[in-house]
Amino acid sequence: MPDWSYHAIFRPLLFCLPAKLARGLTLHAMGGLSRIPGGTFVIKTMGHMELSPLLQSELAGVRVQCPVGLSGGLDPHGTANKALAQFGFGFIELGPVTVSQVGREVEAEMLREVEQEAIVYPDGYANDGVDDIVRRLARGTGHPLPHFVRLRPLPGSSPREALCQQQELLTKLTPYAAGFYFDGLDEGWPSAEAAAYLVEVRQLAMTAAAGKPLLVYVPQSYPQEMLRQLVEDAQLGGWSGVVIGEAVRDAQDDRRIRVGGAEQLGASLSRVRLLREALGERSTIIAAGGVHQPEDALALLSVGANCVQLHSGLVYAGPGLPKRVNEAIIYDRIRATEEPESPSFWANWGWMSLLGIGMMIGGVLAWLIATTSVLLPYDETFLGISRNAILTYNDRLLHFMSHDRITLAGTMVSIGIFYYQLAHHGLRYGLHWARTAVFSSCAVGFSSFFLYLGYGFFDPLHALAAAVLLPMLLMSMRGLKDRPSRKPPGLCNDAVWRRAQWGQCCFVVLGFALGIGGLTISSIGVTTVFVPTDLTYVGLSAEQLASWNERLIPLIAHDRAGFGGALFSLAVAITSSALWGVNQGEAWLWWTFFLGGLPGFAAGLLVHFHIGYTDFIHLLPVYIAVALYAVGLYLMYPFLVGRASVPTVALTNNS
Repeated sequence: MPDWSYHAIFRPLLFCLPAKLARGLTLHAMGGLSRIPGGTFVIKTMGHMELSPLLQSELAGVRVQCPVGLSGGLDPHGTANKALAQFGFGFIELGPVTVSQVGREVEAEMLREVEQEAIVYPDGYANDGVDDIVRRLARGTGHPLPHFVRLRPLPGSSPREALCQQQELLTKLTPYAAGFYFDGLDEGWPSAEAAAYLVEVRQLAMTAAAGKPLLVYVPQSYPQEMLRQLVEDAQLGGWSGVVIGEAVRDAQDDRRIRVGGAEQLGASLSRVRLLREALGERSTIIAAGGVHQPEDALALLSVGANCVQLHSGLVYAGPGLPKRVNEAIIYDRIRATEEPESPSFWANWGWMSLLGIGMMIGGVLAWLIATTSVLLPYDETFLGISRNAILTYNDRLLHFMSHDRITLAGTMVSIGIFYYQLAHHGLRYGLHWARTAVFSSCAVGFSSFFLYLGYGFFDPLHALAAAVLLPMLLMSMRGLKDRPSRKPPGLCNDAVWRRAQWGQCCFVVLGFALGIGGLTISSIGVTTVFVPTDLTYVGLSAEQLASWNERLIPLIAHDRAGFGGALFSLAVAITSSALWGVNQGEAWLWWTFFLGGLPGFAAGLLVHFHIGYTDFIHLLPVYIAVALYAVGLYLMYPFLVGRASVPTVALTNNS
């Protein structure tokens, strides 16, 4: 469920449902997908979240892949943790965890405050209880991310009761936890008792937790004056770190909590600043609330947080938020460094550029042939008849054959444009997604050559083209290295970004539709060859064509199968680029979509009207594809092109 599908399709539907039902459906759907064979691969492919080594961090001594964590309150039962672990998180919080199950008896509904981007939970203590959680962890989580477990006293516990409960929780959970958050400061205890409780808990945990990181969980609404005093009284400097909580208790019902809201970021920023000044650089600080866009995370990191945790931001900004935050962090870390020298043209990317140019030249030549003689001498030799004989037999048959060959030619030109652009703007700068896109498309394209052999017809021109282009592909694969993008990322969830999600959705749908179309055409080409509207246009049946010349249908089948394979190859390039490449200011990608789509659509539409093959049902898929193409370009233009020259706001001065 990447952002383009979430904002364009799923969020409008889910927000029509009660919040609890919507959450349950979403988590069960993602969890179910992650548990089927290949499910996590699908999740990774849709989001293409490759965590860079530049993101590796330490969380209180624990090595994490990136400084972005998942709040335990988002998925309290662990239904979809295996799926969520693929989104770009470095660690996962479990909790709150209490010694017994809490929250089942609460009848109040979970609520959304959409305008404020907040979520109201009826019970901030709700969890399955430690025994159920231990059984779940013992079965395995299905992912390698470290768990930090938030331990919470039961509601109404005294400090002494809470201490006993924490001892039981530590005993049962230590084998499964990378570290612990100790909750309980919002139980209403006097400051002196709370400080004494933390001192005793730390002494207990240092023995029971076998040297694992111990962090104090400070509620979001904990007064700053009391927090300053707590630093001294509870000796917070001796802890591994502090977590700034994400929830605010309701004044009327102390078990009811609110997560998110416009004011939460400011509260988190002020508390992070206070703690960093008080504790110095050695203590770990995690900001667990207020991150709804990459700019928020950068602001918290700039004032002293080591890591951030996401909760309500995932609900309102979408599942792509951790990836966007990571991209912003990477850019913030490299933007002041010297840009590495680009590889030479002949090192690798230049060969792919030449392959793209070769495809364009080949497509133009094929177009010229298809609009003039249609058949090449070896085609006539294979058929055993001349072009004029075909015209004499049926004056529409040659037009029909030319329409297949012109659409193939237009598709070849489109593929060439994509390959050239992906090489020049992607491979050249080490963009991992561009490399994956172009080589996946090439693998499909070169493999489709064998479809030409399906009916025993060997096309020497296509064989020659493949023989010339294949070495270029192999040369382009040498010595490629991944490098992070040095383009300023989008930091805000503004209207331009949200509009681009709809445009991205159009192009992803277009890519999948073209892929289905390519597979369908290829399968028809190697089986029935014709659809009913084809035979209606020609005015003959397949049996009549076969009886007149037994080699005519194999020649047509070769054209159809080849066009289907080329269309599928183009679809892979379009889909991959739309899934992974749509980032702020990437004007070249918009031009790639625009210029890369023109030859294919122009060939597909113009030739049909030129030869009079205008059956509405036959052309309906093309009309829909053109509509998706035009709407997608219109919606993405401000984000990709309009922001290509916009000065970037300093990323580390957002506090």
